[in-house]
Amino acid sequence: MAVEITEFLLSAQSADAKVRTEAETRLRQFQEQNLPGFLLSLSLELSNDGKPLESRRLAGIVLKNSLDAKDATTKEHLVQRWVSNDVTFRSQIKGLLLSTLGSSVSEAGHTAAQVIAKIASIEIPRKEWPDLISSLLGNMTQQDRPASLKQSTLEALGYVCEEISHNDLVQDEVNSVLTAVVQGMNVTEQSSVRLAASTALYNALDFAQTNFENEMERNYIMKVVCETAMAKEADIRQAAFECLVSIASTYYDVLEPYMQTLFELTANAVKGDEESVALQAIEFWSSICDEEIELQDFDGGESGDSYPHSHFIEKALSLLVPMLLETLLKQDEDQDQEDGIWNLSMAGGTCLGLVARTVGDAIVPLVMPFVQDNISKPDWRSREAATYAFGSILEGPSVEKLSPMPCERHTAWTLSRIFELLHSPATGFSVIAPANLQRIVAVLLESIKDSPHVAEKVCGAIYYLAQGYEGFETGSSVLTPYLTDTITSLIATAERTDVNDSKLRSAAYETLNEVVRCSNLAETSQIITQLLPVIMTKLGQTIELQILSSDDREKQGDLQALLCGVLQVIIQKLSSIDETKPVIYQAADQIMMLFLKVFACRSSTVHEEAMLAIGALAYATGPEFGKYMTEFYKYLEMGLQNFEEYQVCSISVGVVGDICRALDDKMLPYCDNIMTLLLKDLSSGDLHRSVKPPIFSCFGDVALAIGEHFEKYVPYAMPMMQGAAEVCAQIDINDEEMVEYGNQLKRSIFEAYSGILQGFKNSKAEIMLPHAPHLLKFIEVSVKDPHRDESVVRAAVAVLGDLADALGSHVKTLFKDLAFCSELLGECLQSEDEQLKETATWTQGMIGRVFSVCG
Repeated sequence: MAVEITEFLLSAQSADAKVRTEAETRLRQFQEQNLPGFLLSLSLELSNDGKPLESRRLAGIVLKNSLDAKDATTKEHLVQRWVSNDVTFRSQIKGLLLSTLGSSVSEAGHTAAQVIAKIASIEIPRKEWPDLISSLLGNMTQQDRPASLKQSTLEALGYVCEEISHNDLVQDEVNSVLTAVVQGMNVTEQSSVRLAASTALYNALDFAQTNFENEMERNYIMKVVCETAMAKEADIRQAAFECLVSIASTYYDVLEPYMQTLFELTANAVKGDEESVALQAIEFWSSICDEEIELQDFDGGESGDSYPHSHFIEKALSLLVPMLLETLLKQDEDQDQEDGIWNLSMAGGTCLGLVARTVGDAIVPLVMPFVQDNISKPDWRSREAATYAFGSILEGPSVEKLSPMPCERHTAWTLSRIFELLHSPATGFSVIAPANLQRIVAVLLESIKDSPHVAEKVCGAIYYLAQGYEGFETGSSVLTPYLTDTITSLIATAERTDVNDSKLRSAAYETLNEVVRCSNLAETSQIITQLLPVIMTKLGQTIELQILSSDDREKQGDLQALLCGVLQVIIQKLSSIDETKPVIYQAADQIMMLFLKVFACRSSTVHEEAMLAIGALAYATGPEFGKYMTEFYKYLEMGLQNFEEYQVCSISVGVVGDICRALDDKMLPYCDNIMTLLLKDLSSGDLHRSVKPPIFSCFGDVALAIGEHFEKYVPYAMPMMQGAAEVCAQIDINDEEMVEYGNQLKRSIFEAYSGILQGFKNSKAEIMLPHAPHLLKFIEVSVKDPHRDESVVRAAVAVLGDLADALGSHVKTLFKDLAFCSELLGECLQSEDEQLKETATWTQGMIGRVFSVCG
């Protein structure tokens, strides 16, 4: 039954593409024509110490991929395929894998352990591999077993615990697993065994609930873990601390007797151990904070339940905070510039922030002396540590306790954090007294001239300062006297020549956008009107830039994208009130000409930003936008066909909606091509799924714009909408991302129906009558879904009203027996969401009118 496949496996890794493709084809054919023989051949290859490591490694990977997949549907198919095999055959494969654990080649044993766990995840919940645990434990308990076998066996136990639920094992099995694992951590064992055992314990801790309730067993486990945390090998120490982190969150309520030892262990690790170990030691205290913050939330809740709160952070505060502050002085030279980096300084700052949230005001007197001692030191690390310390504790203590606020020029990041968290005048809460504002702005505008590193943080501070005044007219007025200087400084910062990195330029322009967006237009219209030609000129200059390399092209594209973003904000701001709309009307021709020139760059980022700005211009100019469509349409078409850069495609779809709202029936000449492209997008398997909901919403926009002329698209649009409704019904409810996507899809389908119904309302409404039953069923299924979100309910209630409004007496019989309608509207009328309540009231009136008109 098995076949010799060594040569195929080796050839499948060949550098020669022809050889590689031919081998892959032969393997695939073997798999499709004789799956049991294929799996057996792979298992024999993996288990044979006489075979090359390369073929054994690939055999293990293919075997593992034949049992598991990330996609839930594919995984279920693989599971069913495995369990459909004969029991005797499966036992043969499992026997080969268990024997491979004893291989003299450690990589083969490691791979076998992974495959065993994948089979266990299928069979143990089905009670189809009852002797697995005892077989593995036999490798650990029999005398004179080689270290390599113990290592692979412990890896297998760890992987199995990771794959299955703690409910899948009986307590006796759990006891035996924990005994074997903890014994494997013993100092008498070889390093490789201790490391495998420590990793296995980490995966097995969820199973140890009963054992941690038994004081004697708990003491033994904690003793061994703490001893292992002092092993001479750093990777073993790290694994032991990872176990302690997990224990902190899983078994917080029984930690009291061990906390003195744990503090000493973690403190020694943070002060003197390798960074990988020290990071886990800090993570232990972060986990304790997480638990205590959660307990405080429970205690402050309305349930009345009480949970044991040991106040470990409060008790350790006077020693813990100095230890964490010390880590802040250990920054890497370029840590801010490197995305995704995680080091001791960042971990310490994060933990300090959690401690502040846990104990509140009590942390302030422990941190402020450190801030005051280090803030003025010439050494940059000291200044950074001081600002980081202060910024980290802003969430937790009261505003009164944190005052007075430091305002030296080195505190830009701290100010940014303060303004983000503690400055919201619209809600009646801000740390900034009007009397201090002039000084604060002066410090910021002076500090923005500092090094690029500091200037970027200053931009963040200005951003949140402006944002805090949004929606608070008197506050916006307070900022108005500083607006011209702020805008001038931000533009100058964006144009600095001492910066190769584009982060500062981006930060400056994004901050400029926020300053404009949050300003009080009644007072600042003249300033923003004057800003418009300045930005237009800068955008025009980018088109004339000499391009000698791909780097030049990229820099040009980035700058154009930022300037298009600023123009979008200015257009939106000035078109938001009637008094300043003429400014946009007068400049529209020149603005549009610039955007069309920018499109010639063909850069996706520019394309995105220019598209968004054109959407804003269409909204601002209304029907007048029609004169630009002849020139602009080719770029819109390109955007709608850009599957590869799907964000461009998505934004282009949104712009179609903006233009529909601007042009109404003047959109008609372009609709055949646009609808063809949108339908093609929906049919494509290559287009990212996130673009599809906006396309359905866009159907509604087109229908609303062209009214009865949408009739010819109904036979094509409806099957797409109904097919998408079926997709919603098949969403995997265990996948949060897919549930969110399902809600977006439902909302967009309802929006499409609403637009189409409203478009047909005054003529040809009967076209939608055959589709009404399907729509009502889809509404019912959607609102009864426990995973729905509020936006879906709002859209469902709105389309229910649109259906009654457009079709009137034609749908009386459909509504007559729909009890869910009354229940849904009754529920919505009790909602605290005013918008939903208003929509439900309107819908109830529309349905009531159907019956009153019919008699």
